[in-house]
Amino acid sequence: MAVTTLTPLTPRALYEEVAELLRQRIFARTLEPGSWIDELKLAEEYGISRTPLREALKVLATEGLVTMKVRRGAYVTEVSDADLTDVYHLLALLESDAAGVVAARATPAQRAELQALHAELEAAVDDREQFFAINEQFHMRLLAIANNRWRDQIVADLRKVMKLNRHNSLLKSGRIQESLLEHRALMDALLAQDAARASQCMHQHFHNGLEAAS
Repeated sequence: MAVTTLTPLTPRALYEEVAELLRQRIFARTLEPGSWIDELKLAEEYGISRTPLREALKVLATEGLVTMKVRRGAYVTEVSDADLTDVYHLLALLESDAAGVVAARATPAQRAELQALHAELEAAVDDREQFFAINEQFHMRLLAIANNRWRDQIVADLRKVMKLNRHNSLLKSGRIQESLLEHRALMDALLAQDAARASQCMHQHFHNGLEAAS
């Protein structure tokens, strides 16, 4: 019997690591929307050649976080009002559908997971950054429970673009408290296994989020 030789797994590609570093800098606003990305400076800073850096920028361009301009280089994407409206519209459709699925099909253990995340959200109401992080965890866990990998892939890319504008929505006076109330209503619907109400709550959550972000 012939012995099959397994090919060793390769380490994570360098350009993927660089893409993640740049992604975090964009979300943290150390690379501002609209700003030119100095490839030479970044390559020197990371101690790499410009080839993996350019590959990383292509990845971010595919995600919508970076805009490539002919003969001008790469820029951090600026999200227009129209872009933001389109992103929130699609997220509302996709995530409201997921909420309905979860309300109808989630197991008691899965509902308990979401309830635990919601409790963490309640506790983080006075910490904007922590609130945002837990809010995202809740949404991503809900999507995972809904279990549609195609939807997950689309939502992941849309949420990256949404993050470019996240501070505007969170800084609106009273928005965190409003968002928490919306989450309470959604959690109540999920626990009641009311698919229609859960879907409606999620849709309203995104509608209100867009108003706060605009």
